[in-house]
Amino acid sequence: MKKENKIIKNKKPWPTKKAMEQVYDMKLWGSNYSKFYSGDGSHQSEIVKPYIAIVASFLTSFKNKISVLDLGCGDFNIGKNLVHLTNTYIAVDIVPDLIEHNKKQFKNRNLSFQCLDIAEDHLPKADCVILRQVLQHLSNAEVQKIASKLTNYKYIILTEHLPNGNFTPNKNIISGQGIRLKKQSGIDLLAAPFHLKVQEEKQLLAYNLKGNKGVIVTTLYKLF
Repeated sequence: MKKENKIIKNKKPWPTKKAMEQVYDMKLWGSNYSKFYSGDGSHQSEIVKPYIAIVASFLTSFKNKISVLDLGCGDFNIGKNLVHLTNTYIAVDIVPDLIEHNKKQFKNRNLSFQCLDIAEDHLPKADCVILRQVLQHLSNAEVQKIASKLTNYKYIILTEHLPNGNFTPNKNIISGQGIRLKKQSGIDLLAAPFHLKVQEEKQLLAYNLKGNKGVIVTTLYKLF
């Protein structure tokens, strides 16, 4: 608890990279036998299995395998199940030690890892972007920068932790310090101030968390 409070009480916002490093160093998302653990949402079977199944169904719907860019790949507990369904799979995260760890743990001829700040750095080309519970941790300024780059891709598979029922979207937060749920808010890329323009929108999955703790929603966007 003291470690968590140390970050919350920090008056000057830390750069996102440092904030994410602290999450893993202090095991703020929980832990297992590895130093790197991306939280129960990336490990609980009742959350993970339906997600992998629905994304796998999308990836295998094409005659030829497509390329995927996984932005915020975390400990890769989910991505490792999708690599074989793609032509190329590029997994990106902002934490250097995490990327080096993943490079040693996960190897495939069509898999590569890159350490990038997805808000600031140039992003690799791909057919489809996966963003799974990443934007919810970032400030509106960073989300806006990322959203402007998403127009370079044909498909976006976005997963966000949202409040139950009606909510006001996109209330601003400090990157790395919780998510918008505590403000009864969540990310909606189509709403202000982001206004992402898409050709099609389809909800793929919604998982209601117990105890009225919100819903994890996965949406597929097809861009122009």
